[in-house]
Amino acid sequence: MNLKYDVQKIEEQAQKYWQEKKSFEVIEDSSKEKYYCLSMFPYPSGRLHMGHVRNYSIGDVISRFQRMQGKNVMQPIGWDGFGLPAENAALKNKESPAKWTYKNINYMKTQLNQLGFGYDWSREITTCHPNYYRWEQWLFIKLFKKNLIYKKKAIVNWDPVDQTVLANEQVINGRGWRSNALIEKKEIPQWFMRITNYAEELLNDLDKLHGWPDSVKIMQKNWIGKSVGLEIIFSRRNSDSLIIYTTRPDTLMGVTYLAISFEHPLALESGKNNYQVQSFIEECRTIQTSEILNEIIDKKGIDSGFKCVHPITNKELPIWITNFVLISYGTGAVMSAPAHDKRDFKFAKKYGIFIKQVINKNENIDKGPIINKGELFNSGEFNGMGFDQACESIAIVLIEKNLGNKKINYRLRDWGISRQRYWGCPIPIINCKYCGSVTVKIKDLPVILPEKVKFYDVSSPIKKMPNFYQTICPQCGSKARRETDTFDTFFESSWYFARYTCNNNNNAMLDKRADYWLEVDQYIGGVEHSILHLLYARFFNKLLRDEGLIKYDEPFKNLLTQGMVLKNGVKMSKSKGNTVDPTKMIKKYGADTVRLFILFAAPPIQDLEWNNSGLEGAHRFLKKVYRLVSVYINDTKEYVVDHLNIKFLNKTQKYIRKKIHQNLVKITDDINRRYTFNTAISILMESVDIMNKFTKMDTQSIALRSESINIILLTLSPITPHICHHLWLKLGNKNAIINETWPKVDLKALVENKVQIIVQVNGKLRDKMMIMINIDSKVLESKVLKNKNIIKFIKNKNIVKIIIIHNKLVNVVTK
Repeated sequence: MNLKYDVQKIEEQAQKYWQEKKSFEVIEDSSKEKYYCLSMFPYPSGRLHMGHVRNYSIGDVISRFQRMQGKNVMQPIGWDGFGLPAENAALKNKESPAKWTYKNINYMKTQLNQLGFGYDWSREITTCHPNYYRWEQWLFIKLFKKNLIYKKKAIVNWDPVDQTVLANEQVINGRGWRSNALIEKKEIPQWFMRITNYAEELLNDLDKLHGWPDSVKIMQKNWIGKSVGLEIIFSRRNSDSLIIYTTRPDTLMGVTYLAISFEHPLALESGKNNYQVQSFIEECRTIQTSEILNEIIDKKGIDSGFKCVHPITNKELPIWITNFVLISYGTGAVMSAPAHDKRDFKFAKKYGIFIKQVINKNENIDKGPIINKGELFNSGEFNGMGFDQACESIAIVLIEKNLGNKKINYRLRDWGISRQRYWGCPIPIINCKYCGSVTVKIKDLPVILPEKVKFYDVSSPIKKMPNFYQTICPQCGSKARRETDTFDTFFESSWYFARYTCNNNNNAMLDKRADYWLEVDQYIGGVEHSILHLLYARFFNKLLRDEGLIKYDEPFKNLLTQGMVLKNGVKMSKSKGNTVDPTKMIKKYGADTVRLFILFAAPPIQDLEWNNSGLEGAHRFLKKVYRLVSVYINDTKEYVVDHLNIKFLNKTQKYIRKKIHQNLVKITDDINRRYTFNTAISILMESVDIMNKFTKMDTQSIALRSESINIILLTLSPITPHICHHLWLKLGNKNAIINETWPKVDLKALVENKVQIIVQVNGKLRDKMMIMINIDSKVLESKVLKNKNIIKFIKNKNIVKIIIIHNKLVNVVTK
């Protein structure tokens, strides 16, 4: 066999075989255990990046391994087709977003195939195709009729560059998640989904996700933000009251002011005749966007001039307008007990507001606020009470006065799903001046987005297309306008995992095949999706369940969040000029080398630093594998290789076989349980080095080489499938390696012939000896008594008895 490793020829032949044999196409098979492995699908940006390669390489190893366990494995792929980048590219390249998207999909599909990923392409979906998004329009109509979707005017996060609304989750440190523009506040009509109706279930069901990283579950728990507290009414003289929510009612007697959002109606009323307040509100509009940003911005405020009444003392308290209270959280107003809150303390100190301490009399607030719970004082009838008693007593008093009640609150807000851009799924609503918002009739779905459009600016072209938006009201027959807002693209990615199971059903969103494949057994993607995508997908799964379309509560049984791919210490990015083109690397080294390096360089959950020398090292290893098998084939071409007979193995052969099977145990555990592919590869490298040094030509040595090489190729095949496919067939195997099962560990090979025992004299350790396992007691006694380290302790003494614990200990008792 030629010793030259012809990468391109080998990989083309393997890919051609898989394609012709449809190796990865699967159907439902009740005789097999199913396994659904899914990596987060890509946005068709035009080129795969190394983050994609890492994500999909991990998924492919898991899929191929599970297939070798005899499972019915589905690994689908598709395209997250809608989104703003397509519109931005359309403006730049003067072509429609649809043309740009489909062109990119074709190129990226070629790249995925070049990498040898085992996808079931018969299940491919593209979210910008009407045959996909018609079903989310169908679901929208169902949910609208159940009052789970509604429209209202709302103050929203407005991206001035991308000219669209962003959800709170899409605002990162006050900036748009894609444009990085400073977000503005704007009041416009918006469509919302009542995700808050599912807040409690979304929170409680986190406990069911045993296969999810704790860090992701904590992030979702904090985002949902359940809290138990009191809703308290602060009345105002001859005016509407202010309602606040607090989880620390024990500090109520220390409240010295109320803080409200600059967007609160009372703030706007204050600014009508006060230029300073107006200026402060305008200043706030440019920076106030999210709770995360509020932690780092300088806390500012201005006295509104309005007062409210303390619900127990009846004293008047000032109301301050601030830049840190969120209108979207609670009522947009909070009570401030500055002696017992860090933010309120700093604010009160800054503006000279009275600070009243009411907890832990012996501690001095001159050093800072006392935030720990403790005993009340300076609190009238509540003096001497601890936290629990004080909260309960204050609640009773307020409830009796009709000025408060117990309440559970959530940080989670309803999901704003409408966007003011073009390249998205049309919302199936017709706006009639007589009937209001009316859903499109089911028989008229899908509402198809026009794809042949011209772009002149970021405004949506369909808003200028009468042939699209002019229509008839399906209820009264009057002239009406079709909704021109489109869905947030997270709408598409929140249910795609289910559509893969029955993508060819043109008559229903999902069918019984979904119940066979779901839940997803292993989901793989970046940790940056912990809140946005993963929370929405969990929400959608529950909506689908409640519509009777699926039967499971959660979409993803296990979740692996892989780290980023870095270069020079920073994330790869076109803007930073530090990207690496996978296609160039494949042409130079081959797909197997790229896959091997990206899996070997770091554990999946850690960030990976790109290193060209590491890529070259991975390629050298594959050359070693190729040479190992080639030399074996050349050496044994005139020999008939008998089955291995372990009875006739010599000491060296037994040692080598034991190492190979020990390594098989470790590799299996690293891939199956730990997902530490880097250590599995390291062990494989050790096995290859062992076998490259073992070149004996007797019958048993040849048989041992055969068994060891088979184990190496089988365990390496999920990682580098092309070279293993080629070498497996060169060895004369009739079945392709993709159809083989995972090798079994021979436990007999792991059995040790010798064992170390402890030797004592009168219960004290005097030596350790290597002996044959289960050695005869008389022979063992003789060896112990002849041991020079034992002789010096028993010399001139009478041996009373010798205690033997087989394979563990010998104790010589003397007088």
